[in-house]
Amino acid sequence: MAEGLDVKAGSRSAVTMAALAVVFVAGTAWGWSRVTEPFPEKAEAAPCTDTLIPKGDDLAPPQVMVTVLNGGGANGLAGETMDKLATFGFVQGKLGNVDPDGPVTAQVWSDDPEDPATLLLASYLGPDVDVVDQPSGYPGVTIVVGKRFKGVVEGHPTVTARSDAYVCTPPLSSGPDDDVS
Repeated sequence: MAEGLDVKAGSRSAVTMAALAVVFVAGTAWGWSRVTEPFPEKAEAAPCTDTLIPKGDDLAPPQVMVTVLNGGGANGLAGETMDKLATFGFVQGKLGNVDPDGPVTAQVWSDDPEDPATLLLASYLGPDVDVVDQPSGYPGVTIVVGKRFKGVVEGHPTVTARSDAYVCTPPLSSGPDDDVS
């Protein structure tokens, strides 16, 4: 009978070793899959934040992000326009091109033509600017400049909100009355 116990003990040891081998292989496979999987994509921060501008508050250029699209003007017109707007304090959004049959002079695309950011930006585009009730899908306020656009002019330093409005302000924008040291 002693010999029968040894066979059972040997069988149990073999079964135990096989179970441990399966656990080891499964654990190694799981660990390898975790080590080799790609890191999660970095979430891109929003270029601007919808900020409430209460009725009666002033809005200044550093609080407005601008996207400039060339609608049939000379090569580089969108970049030149953006550079000039930046000298007045506007924050750069996107640059690009749209259909060459675009505006002859300049257009501001906005889903709210009475938006204070739209009115402020329009004041820098000269007397021939058209405000078009058209959302653009770009960050901030979008302008389209065409072949007869004469260039950026000095506009209003601030615009007072006529009603409560949400404006896509760049991160860490400062208000018109904030001191910059």
